[in-house]
Amino acid sequence: MGPLSLDAHVRLTRGALDLDVSLAAPDGGVVAVLGPNGAGKTTAIHALAGLVRLGGGHVRVDGTTWADGTRHLDPSLRAVGMLAADHLLFPHLTARGNVAFGPRSRGASRADALARADAELDALGVSDLADRRPAALSHGQAQRVALARALATRPRLLLLDEPLSALDPALRPQVRAGLAARLRTYDGATVLVTHDPLDALTLADHLVFVEDGRVVQEGSPTEVVARPRDAYVAHVVGLNLLRGRGRDAGVVDTALGPVVTAGHEHRGDSWVAFAPSAVALYSESPHGSTRNTWPVHVAAVEMVGQTARVRLAVDGPTDREPAPLVAEVTAASVAALRLQPGQALWAGVKATEVTAYPA
Repeated sequence: MGPLSLDAHVRLTRGALDLDVSLAAPDGGVVAVLGPNGAGKTTAIHALAGLVRLGGGHVRVDGTTWADGTRHLDPSLRAVGMLAADHLLFPHLTARGNVAFGPRSRGASRADALARADAELDALGVSDLADRRPAALSHGQAQRVALARALATRPRLLLLDEPLSALDPALRPQVRAGLAARLRTYDGATVLVTHDPLDALTLADHLVFVEDGRVVQEGSPTEVVARPRDAYVAHVVGLNLLRGRGRDAGVVDTALGPVVTAGHEHRGDSWVAFAPSAVALYSESPHGSTRNTWPVHVAAVEMVGQTARVRLAVDGPTDREPAPLVAEVTAASVAALRLQPGQALWAGVKATEVTAYPA
């Protein structure tokens, strides 16, 4: 096996942030970095770009060391393309001129730079905008032009910092689709920082979750969605997650009390996960096949189209905080139960809807 496209161990301290994060792309591909504000995501990619010096660790691209404990290759000498939420196009240049700027500044002839610009604009489906200046572009169009500019120098590492966050929600699917198509043909490594789980799940080959400067979970999108191991990760992928301890008969003791599973046999530290859509709400204690039931109070109701996410507080001993739970129900259920904050209900989850796995 040849050298990794990206092999990075970013260690540094900035103010209160103590960052120690490893990122790797074995053969190109897209690595998405997710985490709450202040986790260190943007600092990590600034270190990859050379805008921030490492305190330790290393950055290697295609087997070449860009930085380590003693070496720091200047950002201008790193084969990096970078795109943030704000496109930062030069207002006095056309789209074609903006994209050609990078190759031209690196010594390409005017003809070659313009040819590169035309190729990238065409690859992103915006070649018809070549003669427009940024003021005449929509935000979505400008963002695709900015991506073309980032790729025009043929970088070996592409850094995308919340590239879709400033777009109107109606524009994001179109721009996301264009970005996905272009990344499939890009042969370098890409690091994508995002808060949007849809961006991560549809664009990335590998997910890295960072909290307080540390990696709390990583894996393929399929692995992470199937088995989250951190509360923030579970929130991003949209699951209820509980930590507990497995015991006999497929039962896991959790903060909600005993949770009956479909046959979890691990007698030790375990995770229990289930989708909000698996949580049924009742006005009275349910009877029948539902094995897991809890008295709850409604904390909040958020309508999204014809469904509602209902945040619940599970009632328990008075000497501890109620455990949180999220249900997803139809608008008809909201009306039938007359859901409102403070309302007392029962929540139930069938054992067959519960996924359990060793912690």
